[in-house]
Amino acid sequence: MSHPDTPADRPPKMPPAHPFDFDAVRSDDGDDKLHEECGVFGVVGLPEAANFVALGLHALQHRGQEAGGIVSHAPGIGFNSARRFGYVRDNFTKASLMETLPGHLAIGHVRYSTAGSKGHTQIRDVQPFFGEFSMGGAAIAHNGNITNADALRRELIDRGSIFQSSSDSECIIHLMARSLQRNIPERMKDALRRCEGAFSVVAMTRTKLIGVRDPLGVRPLVLGKLGDGWALSSETCALDIIGAEFVREIEPGEMVVITENEGVQSYFPFERRASRFCIFEHVYFSRPDSIIGGRSVYDTRRMIGVELAKEAPVDADLVCPVPDSGTPAAIGYSQESGIPYAMGIIRNQYMGRTFIEPTEQIRNMGVRLKLNVNRALIKGKRVILVDDSVVRGTTSRKIKEMILDAGAAEVHFRIASPPTSWPCFYGVDTPEREKLLAATMSEDEMCAHLGVNSLRFITLDGLYRAAGVPEGRDPAAPRYCDACFSGEYPVAPSDMLEKGFQLRPAAE
Repeated sequence: MSHPDTPADRPPKMPPAHPFDFDAVRSDDGDDKLHEECGVFGVVGLPEAANFVALGLHALQHRGQEAGGIVSHAPGIGFNSARRFGYVRDNFTKASLMETLPGHLAIGHVRYSTAGSKGHTQIRDVQPFFGEFSMGGAAIAHNGNITNADALRRELIDRGSIFQSSSDSECIIHLMARSLQRNIPERMKDALRRCEGAFSVVAMTRTKLIGVRDPLGVRPLVLGKLGDGWALSSETCALDIIGAEFVREIEPGEMVVITENEGVQSYFPFERRASRFCIFEHVYFSRPDSIIGGRSVYDTRRMIGVELAKEAPVDADLVCPVPDSGTPAAIGYSQESGIPYAMGIIRNQYMGRTFIEPTEQIRNMGVRLKLNVNRALIKGKRVILVDDSVVRGTTSRKIKEMILDAGAAEVHFRIASPPTSWPCFYGVDTPEREKLLAATMSEDEMCAHLGVNSLRFITLDGLYRAAGVPEGRDPAAPRYCDACFSGEYPVAPSDMLEKGFQLRPAAE
């Protein structure tokens, strides 16, 4: 297997920005957004498959900006791999690199680290991971988080496994190596039955493209078709970029095995359970032009604004989004309330990781590098600011100060998600619980802390209604994973419990 990974590959000094949250410069008080861990994409039956994968990863860049990788296979040549730090556009558009990835079959991955060496990614942690087995090689790209990975790793090391990375995803490769099944899909079933938590996996052998979702379907995975070829992707927006037709979502607990000659074969290797898809995909993670559960993400976010206007009305002159993630909800809030929508905050569209060396002076400028207030519009107005979430509250305070400095008469925050008071252990980068503002303060206390005239979050019932559940949340049988809001974890975070994490008391 060829690995064109050179010693010159180093993590960028300044991590790239999420295209929808503008945290291009991480100030000393920390990044103030939740980050999805990664995105996966794969194709089979298409010439120069790696080029299609690069395009798909480019569309999924919002799901991970630290690094990306592609593995391809060509008969007579074998497996080839390329892994790079930084943006897809900066690495996988180079003809010299893409020529090293021939074949009609390829998978890829974009990474934002959660498990493993968070903030200190090394090239060995960049997926897809590859393993050579007695029946041939296989590569795996994983979105999610294995919540019993520490226990699995200890067991595997005790039995002689030698790990090459700090990623929880590598456990899958080692579990496959120890399986006694006769082919790679069956070995993958064996391995994943040992894994707890959340996983959407795109994998490949010499002839097969494989996709798997965990039994709860926490993380997304969809199937597309382009001519005689097939594609698997974290989101439908990446199918759009290659011109593929969206066929369907991979079901929770389903494995699909796809070959050029036989098409799609479906299996259900896990015990069937009720779906608990991540509701924050609707709020923030997925691109607004994607489709989730047959619903437009954009329309769900607009409906969040509609519900928020019903639940938390306020007299004001303007509804302004915190761009870009707050925009659809702000439009919905404006439509329902009748208060004019306005672009009171303007994003610097050219803010990126190569903008400027992050000196202390630049870091102190913080959010002003990314956002600027439309002073002529804001002056003297009572402004409703709509944002997707409040995590630590640091960015919210700075934006409020910018709005008041521009002469606003009042500032009211309306947040398009419930208070984030619990960490996620299923593939999302969240701070420790004590660093979450909502974990230590009431809504009124947060309002006073942020120094705004009012602060209201959408209720969990309101969020469910916006996501297409008219009756709201059923406490006995929630349709979504909403642990970051409710503290109710559908899969016990075994490793974190072992480290002392305290679950929400049953009576709380």
